[in-house]
Amino acid sequence: MHMQIEGTSAVLAHVSANVRRFRVAAELSQVALADRSGISRRTIVKLEAGEANISLTGLDHLADALGVTFVDLVAAPAAPHTDVREVAWQGNVPGSEAVLLASVHAAKDAQLWAWTLEPGDRYDAEPDPVGWSEMILVSEGSILIQKEDGGVTLQTGDHLAFPTAQQYAYINEENARARFIRVVVS
Repeated sequence: MHMQIEGTSAVLAHVSANVRRFRVAAELSQVALADRSGISRRTIVKLEAGEANISLTGLDHLADALGVTFVDLVAAPAAPHTDVREVAWQGNVPGSEAVLLASVHAAKDAQLWAWTLEPGDRYDAEPDPVGWSEMILVSEGSILIQKEDGGVTLQTGDHLAFPTAQQYAYINEENARARFIRVVVS
């Protein structure tokens, strides 16, 4: 399972308009953007029409191909990146969601997320480019972070920083809601 913007119509509307706007500004056809990003032309057509769901990693690839940031694609065009507040992912269990709170420039970008994972839900990530990292701070419950080099269970108050150029997952194996703060640095 990939993180999807599925079920988040406001973000999908922003992505639709922003991808089209940035593609036209870059003077790229949909075919050229597909070639640059590795995302199928069909997905780009549907995305620009507001009809497609795409993984957050796919959005990262589109942003790179367009020379913009991930936040440029998911935020309302006039929204300041320091106060985004957009639900950018919803899980399979009602109540599981990830809210992009803010973003600041780093080498490329740094994003602050508020996550909720309901019991039994999980997020499986695709590897990020080398040099990307995440920092996690659990504020409620516990989560298992499964990485290629093993799993780590974090309880309320625990934190972990790790490179994300690997397969990893956030898993709530408990019978209670888990909430955590996620900082992505690229």
